[in-house]
Amino acid sequence: MARKFDRSRLKVLPLEQRQHDLTLDVLRDLAPEDDVDAKLAAVAERIRQARESGASVILMMGAHVIRAGVQRFIIDLMEQGYISCLAGNGACAIHDFEFALIGQTTESVAKYIRNGQFGLWQETGRLNEIISQGVKQDMGAGEAIGKAIHEGYFPHKETSLFATAYRLGIPFTVHVGIGSDIIHEHPNCDGAAWGKASYTDFLYYTSVLENIEGGVVMNFGSAIMAPEVYLKALSMVRNVASQEGREIKRFTSLVCDLRDLPEDVSAEAPRGSADYYFRPWKTMLVRTVDDGGESFYVRASHAQTVPQLWTAVTQG
Repeated sequence: MARKFDRSRLKVLPLEQRQHDLTLDVLRDLAPEDDVDAKLAAVAERIRQARESGASVILMMGAHVIRAGVQRFIIDLMEQGYISCLAGNGACAIHDFEFALIGQTTESVAKYIRNGQFGLWQETGRLNEIISQGVKQDMGAGEAIGKAIHEGYFPHKETSLFATAYRLGIPFTVHVGIGSDIIHEHPNCDGAAWGKASYTDFLYYTSVLENIEGGVVMNFGSAIMAPEVYLKALSMVRNVASQEGREIKRFTSLVCDLRDLPEDVSAEAPRGSADYYFRPWKTMLVRTVDDGGESFYVRASHAQTVPQLWTAVTQG
């Protein structure tokens, strides 16, 4: 019979003993950009139209968006009513939580993996307790985390996307893969609680996506989570729409990443090429919008694209 690893043997240290690679100094001031990519300007116009019509605008992200220090731009878009839903992976929650709690985040994998201390930090493990308590109240992961930060003692909560989303009543859905986040290492991690909380968030996300006709779905830097969650949710909402005599096909998708793609991304990369397996391209830019939607790809860092998009949306 297989033997499970005994987590009680782990040594979990306080965050004050960790060397942090990022501080709140990385957060950029809210100020317009001098130049805006033409594609981002086009998407910004679709976002304004979506707000006017009541269609959904969904911003999906990888954790590097938070590490890029563009929180103030996303928070302002939320406060002005331009965002219907944020969606991220578990690492988004970790970096947001640590910034709000101690004003620092990010450890050196190369440094701490050598002695097995990577990820094993006491305060960050509080996220496991937040999720375990949240599922008892039928909360999704994002709501539980946002509520904890918004209502608890977090000296830098004004920087938190989760706390802001909770305060404004905007879903921030968290889509985890068990074993992929540092808090899954901890002795207090309840995999069943995380599974329930994340699946609840998947259903929240799908509910928002049901209103995507005439709206916008964006992916900043998520190569796997965003396109895969979006794909399954889109199938669900189109299934229901077809039974009700409706269509969900006229909307806009945006992918911002560092992958070097061709100028024209309206067709898939050749099967067998490395680019064919880049899911944001074939899933978000081609297959799901080829029957009436439109798609845009911008190759640049998040520190460039998010402020430019904010500039185009809010400054016209």
